[in-house]
Amino acid sequence: MVQSKFRIGIVGVGRMGANMARRLHDLQYQVVAVYDTEGSRAQALAEELGCRAVSTPAQVAEPADTILTVVPDDAAMRHIYALNTPDSLLRHAADRLFINCATLSPALQAEVHRLVEDRGGSSLEACMASSIPQARQGTLYLMCGGRPEVFARATSLLKDLSAHLRYIGPAGDAAKVKALVNMVMNANTAALAEGLGLASALGLDLTMVREVFSQTGANSRVLETDGEDMQQRAHDCYFSAAHAAKDSGIACSLAAQVGLDLPLAKATYDQYRRLITIGKGEWDKSAVAELTFKDRLAR
Repeated sequence: MVQSKFRIGIVGVGRMGANMARRLHDLQYQVVAVYDTEGSRAQALAEELGCRAVSTPAQVAEPADTILTVVPDDAAMRHIYALNTPDSLLRHAADRLFINCATLSPALQAEVHRLVEDRGGSSLEACMASSIPQARQGTLYLMCGGRPEVFARATSLLKDLSAHLRYIGPAGDAAKVKALVNMVMNANTAALAEGLGLASALGLDLTMVREVFSQTGANSRVLETDGEDMQQRAHDCYFSAAHAAKDSGIACSLAAQVGLDLPLAKATYDQYRRLITIGKGEWDKSAVAELTFKDRLAR
């Protein structure tokens, strides 16, 4: 049965957005329009799903009643919600529901919430603590912020995208929790890279070391997801180093706002910034191991 309750538009159809669109299409939701700054990417997905690829964010919102935004950073978010421009999502904000899935600064999430409400629409942040396979399978971990009644309105749709759905609190609060999640994840990833890099320099068998890690206090979720990739130098991108740097940077900014010094978060942020500087920002976050293995440092 077609899920007629929602007419969905999607802004940002990269790795995550495109697979969320495919998931919804599989469940017979009406995906009516898609937009991406790379028009060819949107066109290819539109042909696959049988919907429209449009040339501006406003053209996504016009035929849709529910708009998912999956953009990379604050600058991209400000662009699609720009004030007083005909291409902005705000042009057709009235009576629409905007579900913002990007990892952004909490202040910007709250600002978008206000801009949309001022124009008669509804806004919800749905921060994702998951990666590409979960987007395709509908098993995302979603943390939501906004008005409780808006969360209730979106719940049936969000349940079809997620295995774990959690309401956090007012607009901006989910973004704060997501920043903490990624701050800790990134620090764990950087620490694992150092452990495996030192093990390699000591001449230890890395497969054995990873097994020992998994059975002791060195165990972590990133050991499962990134350990073998670090060992094999398999850095196909699921979550980029550039995104890791952005998210750790958001957490460091939040810490500064409340007067906390977080040396581990800062060090992790610096490592991911180094990857960007040497041209590996679009590699997976597991590529932080390229900075910790002696035989890889100069490459």
